[in-house]
Amino acid sequence: MTIRVMIVEDEPDLRDALAQTLELADLDPLTASSFVAAKDRITAEFDGVILSDIRMPGRDGFHLLKYAQKIDPDLPVILLTGEGDVPMAVKGMSAGAYDFLEKPCAAADLVASVQKALKTRALVLENRRLKSAAQEGDAAGRLIFGESALARTLRDRVRAVARTRAEVLILGAPGSGISKVAEVIHLLSDRASAPFVKLSAASADAKALGQAIDRAAAGSLFIGEIADLTPPLQATLLERLEGEIDARIIAGSFRALDTDAAEGQFNPDLFYRLDLMRVRIPSLSERPEDIPLLFRKYVAQAAEQAALDPPEITSDTLARIMAQDWPGNARALMNAAMRFAMGVEDRDPGADLGLNEQMAQVERSLLIQALRQAKGHATSAAQALKLPRKTFYDKLTRHDLKPEDFR
Repeated sequence: MTIRVMIVEDEPDLRDALAQTLELADLDPLTASSFVAAKDRITAEFDGVILSDIRMPGRDGFHLLKYAQKIDPDLPVILLTGEGDVPMAVKGMSAGAYDFLEKPCAAADLVASVQKALKTRALVLENRRLKSAAQEGDAAGRLIFGESALARTLRDRVRAVARTRAEVLILGAPGSGISKVAEVIHLLSDRASAPFVKLSAASADAKALGQAIDRAAAGSLFIGEIADLTPPLQATLLERLEGEIDARIIAGSFRALDTDAAEGQFNPDLFYRLDLMRVRIPSLSERPEDIPLLFRKYVAQAAEQAALDPPEITSDTLARIMAQDWPGNARALMNAAMRFAMGVEDRDPGADLGLNEQMAQVERSLLIQALRQAKGHATSAAQALKLPRKTFYDKLTRHDLKPEDFR
């Protein structure tokens, strides 16, 4: 996910220095030398923040601030002040600036202010998206999958599959929300007003399967962990599908369905019948950039359900969250958020580490994930992280990681 920061500064050397500082923090700076050069990029859809000098020839930083507020009152603008301009900066804060920094500012202070503003911006845009989705009745939009490319692709896939009448196979790791996705597919389909019935394959017998199919008539039947369906029941389900059946079958599994013809393996004819429309839910480890957003959402939900004020989520907390692998996916993250909201957060061995050490843990986990996804191919991993090869290898050395260990 690209995180953008628009730098508006008329002094070329300072503008370049600010851009370099943000690049080293893995941010994506856009630069402009004046208000005129920047104004066309300032839109309500801009997903970043603005860092602007106050004193500039022509239209100054205050004019830019007013213009940005007119376009989008929730767009964070951080003002840069020269020595002696602090009273002006205070005036800017009163006028609605997000923050102000005095030049020359320390790199750590600059990055901290920008990252805080970016988190605020991301939350505002996500809240808008969810509100819009709710108003439009878009169940897929209300799914809290995050805003990564993989999350957006999943939402689009769910919408597309829902429009068909074919059987569906949903694959995902434990805790990834398979049953929730199945329900959303039903709600987005032309069967939304009919029943949505759930059946656990592990506890099903012929009678239960038949009754579930009948109860889901004109609606949808979700069969959870269909790999546990016994061979006789697989044959029964296939027979019903090949005959007259009103219900749409949506099957879920967190295990690969082995269609080998050997005895005891999943019925290949049934598999190919169900696999006509496949939906794969990416694990959290595949899209770590979604973890902070999801954690904030789950904490807010848990606090609301318990009638509590949401606790402050500090950078230290997010660093600990990001440093974990989350094999339990959304369910495990939701449980952690609930404990955090209740004030009984689990403290891991890294809880007493300083910010630098915690950020190092996060960086190491992202490097490992990129190498896993690239199957140890260093160039692909570096490209995925948008890092120059030398920078990527320097980070591998720092964290004692070797690409060949992931092949």
